[in-house]
Amino acid sequence: SPSPDIVWVFPGRTFRGRISAREVSLTNLQLQDSAVYQCEASNKHGTILANANVNVLNIAPLILTSDGENYATVVGYSAFLHCEIFASPAADIRWTKDDSIEPLSTFRYELNKNGTLEIKETKKEDSGSYACWAANSVGKRAITANLDIRDATKLVVTPKNPRVLKSHSILLKCQSEYDSHLKHSFKLSWRKDGDGLPVNSTEDGRIILDRDTLFISSVTLEDQGVYTCVASTSLDSVTAESQLIVLDVPDPPEDLQLSENQNRSVRLSWQAGASHNSPVNESIIEFEENRWEPGRWQELTRAPGNDTTALLSLSPYMNYQFRVVSVNAVGRSQPSKPSLRYATPPAAPDKNPENIRVEASEPNEMVMKWEPLKPVERNGPGLEYKVSWRQRGVEADWNEETVKKHSLTLRNTPTFVPYEIKVQAVNNLGSGPEPNVTIGYSGEDVPDASPSGVSVDIVNSTLVKVFWFGIPRDRVRGHLRGYKVSWWKTKSMLDGKRHHPEKHFLTFVGDRNYGMIPGLEPFSEFRLTVLAYNAKGDGPESSPVVFETPEGVPEQPRFLRILNFDKDSITLSWGLPKKANGHLTGYILQYQIINETHEIGPLNDVSVTNRSTLSWRLSGLSSSTKYKFYVKACTVKGCGKPVTEEGLTMAQGSKGIGKISEAVNPTQKFHPIEALEPGTEYTVRLVTKNWVDNNSIFEDVIETRGRAYAGIYDGISTQGWFIGLMCAIALLTLLLLTVCFVRRNKGGKYSVKEKEDLHPDPEAQSIKDEIFGEYSDSDEKPLKGSLQSINGDIKATESADSLVDYGEGEHGMFNEDGSFIGAYSGSKEKGSVESTGSSTATFPLHA
Repeated sequence: SPSPDIVWVFPGRTFRGRISAREVSLTNLQLQDSAVYQCEASNKHGTILANANVNVLNIAPLILTSDGENYATVVGYSAFLHCEIFASPAADIRWTKDDSIEPLSTFRYELNKNGTLEIKETKKEDSGSYACWAANSVGKRAITANLDIRDATKLVVTPKNPRVLKSHSILLKCQSEYDSHLKHSFKLSWRKDGDGLPVNSTEDGRIILDRDTLFISSVTLEDQGVYTCVASTSLDSVTAESQLIVLDVPDPPEDLQLSENQNRSVRLSWQAGASHNSPVNESIIEFEENRWEPGRWQELTRAPGNDTTALLSLSPYMNYQFRVVSVNAVGRSQPSKPSLRYATPPAAPDKNPENIRVEASEPNEMVMKWEPLKPVERNGPGLEYKVSWRQRGVEADWNEETVKKHSLTLRNTPTFVPYEIKVQAVNNLGSGPEPNVTIGYSGEDVPDASPSGVSVDIVNSTLVKVFWFGIPRDRVRGHLRGYKVSWWKTKSMLDGKRHHPEKHFLTFVGDRNYGMIPGLEPFSEFRLTVLAYNAKGDGPESSPVVFETPEGVPEQPRFLRILNFDKDSITLSWGLPKKANGHLTGYILQYQIINETHEIGPLNDVSVTNRSTLSWRLSGLSSSTKYKFYVKACTVKGCGKPVTEEGLTMAQGSKGIGKISEAVNPTQKFHPIEALEPGTEYTVRLVTKNWVDNNSIFEDVIETRGRAYAGIYDGISTQGWFIGLMCAIALLTLLLLTVCFVRRNKGGKYSVKEKEDLHPDPEAQSIKDEIFGEYSDSDEKPLKGSLQSINGDIKATESADSLVDYGEGEHGMFNEDGSFIGAYSGSKEKGSVESTGSSTATFPLHA
């Protein structure tokens, strides 16, 4: 103070620039402009100097960013490659990619003032090596930078915006995709309405969060909201949302108000509750009245959509209160609180009872019934019913009676007569409208007439058509329900045998005059009757009509057996059909080759015209060949279903012709088998004489002793000790029979071969061969239906029908030369002899 004068001093040089009081501006600096510039301030008190040292530099560009830096970003994001430079004079900067020398210049590349290169909306092809070049008048420098473009992280939350019923469960799944290079930095988290959800969170495990899944059980209304899945890596962060909408029944309506009060109507208004994401479809208005049924709520009417008011039609003489239930797609709300009570005045009935009917009871009685009026239909106190009736078609006054109950019984009425009936409602304030007339009938009785003109038309051997004339209406004595046809067989036309009558019947509903009777036995005589019936029961039967069914085709023969095998022939035996259904005219025998390869040869037919023939020898067959045989019985009407059997002819040169012994007395316990070859295997079978099934009483395989073995014992019966030995053997045999019987009943196995090993004595063997009552039970081949006793009382099994019953039994089992057919043939390998003692190879093969 005072303010100084300012002077700039440039010692020893020429100043190029602009000078003002407070500053000096130097432009277009040159190296020679380097100097010390002085500012001198002075006033009357003195002078002061300040120096400014200006040093003008001239250096090549210096790049401060490290060379070879690695950068990474994800597709779609921006990448920033840095290139920080110091240079004097200022350097010119440009970026190139890979081996190109051309600078990057598209709109996606932007060079910032500090040298940083920004690549916008990156793509996979932006990966590579980049170079930053800096140059000024002094020199130039360059660095490289490497850029990797990773795949962007993707998220989808499923289901998208689910709608879930309250108390149900929901599982949200966050499906993610991210670059494998970012695996170690990948993280997932959940948010609800912007707030984070902790892992394994909340409310006793009701909400379970486990990485990419969010499970909510027993969903509540508070669970509604936006759930966000957040995925982050070291390079990006993405989110996906799903809005959970919770559906529930509406809240109950509120604030019920009554208005526009009339004798038979009132207006009800209310305020709807929250609909919980499902609009209200309708409102149900219910009422309760405490005069007739206190505490019982009943539906009165419904209001559509979002209506919140309804005009209610009311009945007289009621004390109402109302409530409202809202309904949406989920269900019904809880009822609202009840309205105030509203009473209506009484009035005369508006309607009469409905469903007036007469229920038949006794023939001379009539019970009139009707549906009583409901409490809401009574309209006032003192309700009664005035019943009026008179016989239809008779000039007479109406009979009247007033009752409180809803039925009235009239006695001493004629049987099934029409009456005109009226029922009118009456209370203390008046009567209902004029009632309608109903026709009813007095009590029914059973019909008192039978159908006439009954005739039978034969359709076929098992079906007939029956015709009749219906009974007159006045003889039905009730409402006709229909007709019943009864029939029974009286005798067979085949043998003339009378039958114990077993009645059958069919019911034909309605007023008709014919019917079809199926399932009859062919070639039989029947009797048939027809009756009418009503609700009270059956009327009298018509006079029996006799008719006969024609012949039909027979049933299949009872059995088919292969009795004799040879290399080129087989003898077959069969049984009569269970039901011939007519006079047998003969049999059709068919056979064909069947192989293991399922190839089937042509079918050959043989006609057996003698109906008494029950066996046949087929010759000209191939050896060692499997055949299938068919036999069917025939009448003039045709042939029935066939019975089948399979068998194998013998190989060329094989032995195996069997023999059948003479008949054995049923009380006989032993039977010798003679003329056997020494050292030979035999199959022994004991069967019933007529052999109508495939079961044997006894079956075993034995082997006779060789000649050398038997010769050792020649003359043994002359020895003195023989009698004692025989007694011991007899006692032992009895003991073995007892053991066999016990084991037989217990299901054990006991074969002749085993006992044979216990007694090598030839005399004992001779006795053993005579014992025919020992059994060889086998689990593999049970003797189904065979006799269960070895005490000699042999009885035929139930399935063993005798051919003698059909008049053919004594002759059907003999060959043309008179010899008995029944010998078994066929080869058998020793390896097939098991503990069962049975040989299956020498017997017929069954289909």
